[in-house]
Amino acid sequence: MPLVKRDAPAKADAAQRDLGAEIKSLQSEDFDTRWSAARAMGGRADAVPALAAALAVEQEPKVREALATALLRVGNDASVAALLPHLRSPDAGMRAVALEALQALPEATLPFMQALLADADSDVRILALELLRAMPAADATRLACELLEREQHPNVSAAAIDVLAEIGTAEALPVLRACAERFSGTPFLPFAVAAAIARISTDS
Repeated sequence: MPLVKRDAPAKADAAQRDLGAEIKSLQSEDFDTRWSAARAMGGRADAVPALAAALAVEQEPKVREALATALLRVGNDASVAALLPHLRSPDAGMRAVALEALQALPEATLPFMQALLADADSDVRILALELLRAMPAADATRLACELLEREQHPNVSAAAIDVLAEIGTAEALPVLRACAERFSGTPFLPFAVAAAIARISTDS
């Protein structure tokens, strides 16, 4: 009868015990301990719920960054979903941490973009537009144009125009022209559209 190795379950049990210890360390009053625990949990999909819960209450910038990086190293839908709520945080530092992590996960973030760009909060829509800069030009152009076709807020429209000026393809040109007509009474937007059209046309 062949021998059956049984070390795999033992290793899994040990890993689970280690994760439990790191989760407990995330609740330490010492921020260096929390930082070390966050770093140790990076890339572990089974740690995402604990990392998300810790990020929701963490106040120390260094630990926030470690938590966001740990979620980034996982890079799945659950880790993106854990980061997205912080785009609407009243804390500018937290918003920046979440934005930076999401920008590094363009493929995983892409399925969430339509909802973000339709968010009722104009500030969230502006931050969502920043995420497009890291995405493939065709996807970014399509999403920015879909927003621009319906957008009524001049600041959000200006952000979309700026993104299209950087990464937009020729498909954006009709949408940009229509935007300039719609906001003809807002002087800075037609000028921004003209600059974007010139840059896209040159690149094309």
